[in-house]
Amino acid sequence: MTALSSGNCSFQYQLRQANRSLDGNCLLFLIILGKVLLNTLTLGMRRKNTCHNFMEYFCFSLAFIDFLLLVNISIIYYYRDFVLLGVRFTKYHICLFTQIISFTYGFLHYPVFLIACIDYYLNFSKTPKLALKCKKIFYFFTVILIWISVLAYVLRDPGIYQSLKAQSVYSYQCPFYISIQSYWLSFSMVMILFMAFITSWSEVIALVQAVRMTSYMNETILYFPFSSHSSYTLSSKKALLPKFIICFLGTWLPFVLLQVIILLLKVQIPAYIEMNIPWLYFVNSFLIATVYWFNCHKLNLRDVALPADPFVNWKCCFIPLTIHNLEQIEKPISIIIC
Repeated sequence: MTALSSGNCSFQYQLRQANRSLDGNCLLFLIILGKVLLNTLTLGMRRKNTCHNFMEYFCFSLAFIDFLLLVNISIIYYYRDFVLLGVRFTKYHICLFTQIISFTYGFLHYPVFLIACIDYYLNFSKTPKLALKCKKIFYFFTVILIWISVLAYVLRDPGIYQSLKAQSVYSYQCPFYISIQSYWLSFSMVMILFMAFITSWSEVIALVQAVRMTSYMNETILYFPFSSHSSYTLSSKKALLPKFIICFLGTWLPFVLLQVIILLLKVQIPAYIEMNIPWLYFVNSFLIATVYWFNCHKLNLRDVALPADPFVNWKCCFIPLTIHNLEQIEKPISIIIC
């Protein structure tokens, strides 16, 4: 009787662990499915003429990797235990693949941020520009090289290898990597936005009350009234800072508030969720605003190819305060970004 009871207890324990694993895999499938749908929605909402920069190519590659992960999880979850090309796949591989993706995503924030910075900086520099076809090929292979490099680092790192090896022993547990890179990147951007707003909060409030929105050449344009006796030129950094803050927060204010809540509550989000396309476009808009601000003296130059933002409209125009009827103006007096 004792042996029979021990066997029953062991069987019930294994059944309970199996059910827990299945529930976890089902939840993981739903999370990845939701992320893929979010990726598709975000890519569908963006402006369609902004695909010639590094960040756009990386966003498409991220959407593709997420879709591959969803397909792999779906197949393994459906068949449970099968052999493909001599390799046996079980529910354990659902966690293994997701863990590898989490580590890879977690180490990508800094490289992507740095390369996007270099890409936008070169757009404003006087270096010879590549042809459009060559630029596309260059971005394509750069994105592939980044994925291969980071994935190779993850698979060769001894600490990560031991973590993945321990997972094979305790297969009912599936911890995911929390990226420290995304935390510091988010913290830095929020602090820069906070300091920029504090520096020019009075100008921001005044402009929000006075700004006008109209259409020019089928484009929505913000009109920022200015005084003809102003001590700031239109190309000065101090004059443009509140305008850029309004343009940026006009689109990304909910996302900024979400980042503040995550930082204050110290919410730990797995790296496979945290690296997503809305986050990348948020970083992209921040980078474009920063590059515009540091190169404000070049914004009126016709020979400079300005980076286009898929979500934020940076078309800012200025009119004198004495003009009250915008319809009387055939074109903006000074188009800063067009």
